[in-house]
Amino acid sequence: MKYDVIIIEKVEYELLKRIVSMAQYYKDSTYRASIEKLKNELDFAKIVSEKNMPEDVVRFNSKVEISTPFGVNRTYQIVTPDHSNIKENKISILAPMGLALFGYAQGDKVEWEFPTGKNAVNIIKVEQMAREMKMQK
Repeated sequence: MKYDVIIIEKVEYELLKRIVSMAQYYKDSTYRASIEKLKNELDFAKIVSEKNMPEDVVRFNSKVEISTPFGVNRTYQIVTPDHSNIKENKISILAPMGLALFGYAQGDKVEWEFPTGKNAVNIIKVEQMAREMKMQK
């Protein structure tokens, strides 16, 4: 892990805590397990101001290129649940993949419980979208 802990921008941290608290009632056990793991990681996360936020960390609206052990490379944009659209490769922060990637950095290998079982993904590239689009609500 590049930065030893996940890094989250202050405003996004507050939004993420609200989203996660509302999602705790999901019935799907994989989603609940992902949300619980992220809640645990939030306890140790480094919370920083916008100006101190590293450019290579996955956050809201980041485009993230990943690779899997199965040789699959994909690029996703991490969005709030109301902007999720899998056809456009926009995945919700509450999807297991979104929860797994958030706060990690380019070059990190993330092990997570996905619907298909425990797997690892490598973060190949992180691209930040324009600042004015950062916090879609």
